[in-house]
Amino acid sequence: VVGVEPARAPTLARALEAGAPVDVEVSGIAADSLGARRIGSIVFPIAKRLVERVVLVTDDAIREAQRALWRELRVVAEPGGATALAALLSGVYRPAAGERVGVVICGGNTDPAQLSDTTRASSP
Repeated sequence: VVGVEPARAPTLARALEAGAPVDVEVSGIAADSLGARRIGSIVFPIAKRLVERVVLVTDDAIREAQRALWRELRVVAEPGGATALAALLSGVYRPAAGERVGVVICGGNTDPAQLSDTTRASSP
């Protein structure tokens, strides 16, 4: 498992670096869904065992992933739901040859104002 977090909300990344849950500063466009200040003490040992590494993506990369989802698939995704795709599209994560990749995308917390920015920026 490769985790993907916003660079401005690196909760799991910092905990793995520290070897234990730590408080982090959280901000950015995906903070409402991925902005936990601290990873939970119950889930941390599981993540420590199963997550190979965590990559961090910028707000710009997340926004571009949202636009690409709309432009190519007409899928509306919230920033947190587009974060994993942002890692692939930005090149922060490059799958190995033959590697199978799964990306979960959701749109439950999409702000209508945000949606209009995304659709306007990439309408055909």
